[in-house]
Amino acid sequence: MKNLFISQPMHGKSDEEILSERKKAIRTAENSLGEPVKVLESFSQNFNGKPLQFLAKNIGLLAQADVAYFAPGWESARGCKIEHECSVQYGITRIE
Repeated sequence: MKNLFISQPMHGKSDEEILSERKKAIRTAENSLGEPVKVLESFSQNFNGKPLQFLAKNIGLLAQADVAYFAPGWESARGCKIEHECSVQYGITRIE
């Protein structure tokens, strides 16, 4: 079982939209990998910090990932772009 990190744009989306997109990401990753995944939970409904604090938390989770899934629109979200660059630089397998 591989550890999965999900990077997705969240700005302007409801919790329901975010969670629905995460379910799709998990299915896509499992189909792509041919095995179940363990999701490194990066979404918090109660996070009250600054965006950079959230990004720092996520990079810590990304460091534990075997594979990172990048949801549609990641190219336009500054945090997702940074997470993507980290995954490239550190050789984490990506699903885009």
